[in-house]
Amino acid sequence: MTPPDPRTLEALGLHVAPREDPLSYPGAWPAESALLDGNRMLPLDTLRFEDRAPVLSVGSNACPAQLVHKMAEHGVECRVPMVRARVTGIGIGVSAHVSLLGYLSASPFRSPGATRDLFITWLDEAQLAVIDTSEGADSPTGNFHRAALPATDFRVELESGDVLDTAWIYVNRWGVLRDGGPGPRPHPGRQRPLLTELLAASAELRELFGTTPDEFCARARGDRALCARGRQLFAEKRWTTSSGLEPYVRPHPRSRRPTDPQQTGRPGTGASLSPPLT
Repeated sequence: MTPPDPRTLEALGLHVAPREDPLSYPGAWPAESALLDGNRMLPLDTLRFEDRAPVLSVGSNACPAQLVHKMAEHGVECRVPMVRARVTGIGIGVSAHVSLLGYLSASPFRSPGATRDLFITWLDEAQLAVIDTSEGADSPTGNFHRAALPATDFRVELESGDVLDTAWIYVNRWGVLRDGGPGPRPHPGRQRPLLTELLAASAELRELFGTTPDEFCARARGDRALCARGRQLFAEKRWTTSSGLEPYVRPHPRSRRPTDPQQTGRPGTGASLSPPLT
């Protein structure tokens, strides 16, 4: 009898996609750098890929099962190098919108001096187009923009010690939730305590989404009008603030006006796919 493959997502506990289980958001991240090859995590023999775009992940895009789900939705091969990096200057906040997938996603904010370990997904042009679409970065009404972080302001250091000149990251166009003061609220990394706290703080939010995290996810999932009302409520209650990363946003080719200058840089000019579910 052939023993089970220890490199599968199931064997590694990385098989649950937040798109299928909203309360699992942001999903499990790998323990180390690896090549996501379909349903397996394989060793890497290099940490840099000059023909691919380095994209920093602060939420479910660092969850292998979520990446598999997104790529499969568009028929794109899921062969993605995932590389750990020490990042300076970025905090992880709570997106100031309600996702159609039923959760409150993570979104970065500028945090000078803060250092944390994040994953870089090295994406080819087709894969980057998939992620752009999933985040709404290729739509003028999407929830995220793609931003370029220069090494002059943000240090992204690979485990090899190499420092990237530029890395991409997705920035929420609506901002992030505040922590009660003027600054951003850190994302706790789990949905249930986050939703519990926010629902307890607002009768209006409970009226819209119910009294428990489970009700919140069930009501929000797939209800575009309700999610939009939730985002509006965050703004009305003055729970939102800017991320500080807005100056680094680059216009996407699909959302530029005809008079905008041509975008230059890494891959990512592929055609738009289906509407986002961010």
